[in-house]
Amino acid sequence: MSEPLVARAKPVFRTKPNAVEAIFGRRKAVIGVIHSLPLPGSPDYDGRDMEDVVAFAVTEAERYRDGGVDGLIVENHGDIPFAKPDRLGPETAACMAVMTDAVRRASALPVGVNVLANGAVQALAVAKAAGAAFIRVNQWSNAYVANEGLIDGPAGDAARYRSWLHARTVRIFADVHVKHGAHAITADRTIGELARDNEFFDADVAIATGQRTGDPTTMEELRTVAAGTSLPVVVGSGVAPDNVGDMLTVADAVIVASWLKRDGVWWNPVDPDRLRLFMQRVERARG
Repeated sequence: MSEPLVARAKPVFRTKPNAVEAIFGRRKAVIGVIHSLPLPGSPDYDGRDMEDVVAFAVTEAERYRDGGVDGLIVENHGDIPFAKPDRLGPETAACMAVMTDAVRRASALPVGVNVLANGAVQALAVAKAAGAAFIRVNQWSNAYVANEGLIDGPAGDAARYRSWLHARTVRIFADVHVKHGAHAITADRTIGELARDNEFFDADVAIATGQRTGDPTTMEELRTVAAGTSLPVVVGSGVAPDNVGDMLTVADAVIVASWLKRDGVWWNPVDPDRLRLFMQRVERARG
């Protein structure tokens, strides 16, 4: 007689090493974001040479490195308003790959890729070509209503594409409750459940964010995400000197950009003085 089926208390997920520690060599890491200039094909691209676009990104990377961050994300934020994933042209991935490779070589830091809006497959192609360690995907599972319209979670397609590329070492940093959007279709699912969904769909890191770029992540949401998943948790927006200490009591890492830019505006260059102050607060929190 066969053994009776026993209901499990919760799903059994893959056992993984902590991706933050594996990539950056430490917990409580700081990841700076390079907001690229407009790329060819985007609304504000003015025809400037790609050498100038790459040089801007490399200069930002060197400022971040000299200020003591642990890693970087290259993001095509200058391409606003963003196209939906199926409308992203090959020129975006090509330019992002060239830029990301240059940033990685110049900074000698672990580098990630975020192709907006929600271009998970494109980001994996960039990461594979440029030697990046991870990608950020603002919506990995479920669907949401964004500025660009209805966006489907790309986990199924992207996970297969990652396998096809033999790129399993490229980690997936997935937002749990995406900014600039609403989970109208999954409104009955709590933030904790959304965190579990990302883990179930093979993400490597859970990201907690505010409502839009630069908006602080609430401690309540951060704790809710951390309680809903066994993945390392990263804060994805609104980190500043006055809250980074609290954030790092829960989070494994923080992603920061806006506060570190001149005048605290995301499209300005990195301000070394602001970065110095920020890292002083981080070192205090680490200690």
